[in-house]
Amino acid sequence: MPGFRRAGLRLFLGLTVGVAIAYLAGGAYLWWAMHQPPETFAVAMARMPQPAVYLLYPFESLWTHARAGTLNIGDPAPDFSLLKVDKSEPIQFSALNLQRPVVLVFGSYT
Repeated sequence: MPGFRRAGLRLFLGLTVGVAIAYLAGGAYLWWAMHQPPETFAVAMARMPQPAVYLLYPFESLWTHARAGTLNIGDPAPDFSLLKVDKSEPIQFSALNLQRPVVLVFGSYT
């Protein structure tokens, strides 16, 4: 009987350690994916079981920390480029900002 208990305890500890390692590996993968560009993040999230991600990990808190950024009020905006509406050529923010003030509006019209 003592050998049976010892084997059961060993099995229980092995399963517990395995589940803990899998949980930590999944959390590390999620943390890595959240720090990637949106395209890479989308591919990584498509491979994960969706309900499990939101139930097992503090997704919202991780996302808030991953996308917090370092800009403060009064800091200059980072440089970026976007295509024109007709997709004829890109426009660089730094070049546009030299000509006149630029107002960026982020919103939804739905």
